[in-house]
Amino acid sequence: MIPAIEQASTAEIKAFQEEKLQETLHYVIENSPYYRRIFKTHKIQVSDITTLESLSVIPVTTKEELQRYNDDFFCVPKSKIIDFVTTSGTLGEPVTVGLTDKDLDRLAYNEAISFACAGIGEDDILQLTTTMDRRFMAGLAYFLGIRKLGAGIIRVGAGIPELQWDTILKFKPTYLIVVPSFLLKLIQYAKTNSIDLTDSGIKGAICIGESLRNQDFSMNVLAKKITQDWDIELYSTYASTEMSTAFTECSERQGGHQHPELIITEIVDEHDNPVAPGTSGELVITTLGVEAMPLIRFKTGDLVVAHDSPCQCGRNTLRLGPVIGRKKQMIKYKGTTLYPPAMDNLLADFLAVKSHVIEIYHNDIGTDEIRIKIFAPQAPQGLLLKIRDHFRSKLRVSPTIETCTREEIQRLQHSKLGRKPVSVIDRR
Repeated sequence: MIPAIEQASTAEIKAFQEEKLQETLHYVIENSPYYRRIFKTHKIQVSDITTLESLSVIPVTTKEELQRYNDDFFCVPKSKIIDFVTTSGTLGEPVTVGLTDKDLDRLAYNEAISFACAGIGEDDILQLTTTMDRRFMAGLAYFLGIRKLGAGIIRVGAGIPELQWDTILKFKPTYLIVVPSFLLKLIQYAKTNSIDLTDSGIKGAICIGESLRNQDFSMNVLAKKITQDWDIELYSTYASTEMSTAFTECSERQGGHQHPELIITEIVDEHDNPVAPGTSGELVITTLGVEAMPLIRFKTGDLVVAHDSPCQCGRNTLRLGPVIGRKKQMIKYKGTTLYPPAMDNLLADFLAVKSHVIEIYHNDIGTDEIRIKIFAPQAPQGLLLKIRDHFRSKLRVSPTIETCTREEIQRLQHSKLGRKPVSVIDRR
């Protein structure tokens, strides 16, 4: 199930996207109060934008603008909205996003071709271990996509390893849709309860929310920990509510494939100019085919590297590498630039650390400080010193590290409205 456009030549994909871009720009000028205002203020004509490169004449849309003018981004009356969702609010107030019937169809198509990209077919059964409530788009998207693909689905929801294993053993699903660190809890439960992992019937996992790869696409520590005990295939995905689009790995696992019929991507520097090929920058997206709330040049805040070489799977689409970090969570610490994912990866080297939270804050002189709180119930002697030395050798810095109770870590990780635990708290 590879759409023809994804196997087209680079030139054909570009021409296709430029045609779709024209349709999108005419649509927002007619229906979006926000973009109509932007085009008028900056004296921009749609006729000025004939190529993907000329998109740069349009100012970028920031998360702050989306929060501040939320209602002005809607292109349809509220009566046409079938489903309301909100963003997770990781870096600020959640944004309301509405979806029409057409948008829900687009969402289903996106997930169906994304699952197919990972090799899933109509004969498979997928176990959904994420929530479908709490105004969460992803859970609904997975359900709709699997339904469109024609595969089976079991909606178990988040947490509860006992229920997850009861479902696996009873219904024999072939794939899990899961946050990868939760797989470690499933492995531990299986070991404790004498469940044979090799006889589970699980072929692979579609992993969300956490990275599985290093920048060279080799498995990171988390992925290695999972696969050393459970011989299953792991597929990374990248998505956001604002994009209504997913970038999913294929069998080659060389980055998440773009769906050119659904989204235009740019990688820009701090001045919003394109970066050189193979260079990291902030991902900027323009949605295609969205009816209720299309976005033009939306800055995601995620720093990535794009890869445009042909893929062995047969697709010629651009691929996104693992997220390096979020721009707003960049830390300048004692002369070194750091991102939380790098610290997460180092902490994964210590089996005694069961959970953690990274706090970023300003000290009395206004510079960045890092405090890492860990829960390590059976910590060997000298653990904190070993962690500090490990950080110093790998990242050339030594943050403050404190031990905490499980309850304190859980309280920090979960907000009242949060749908997923957080490992980074930015107090700056």
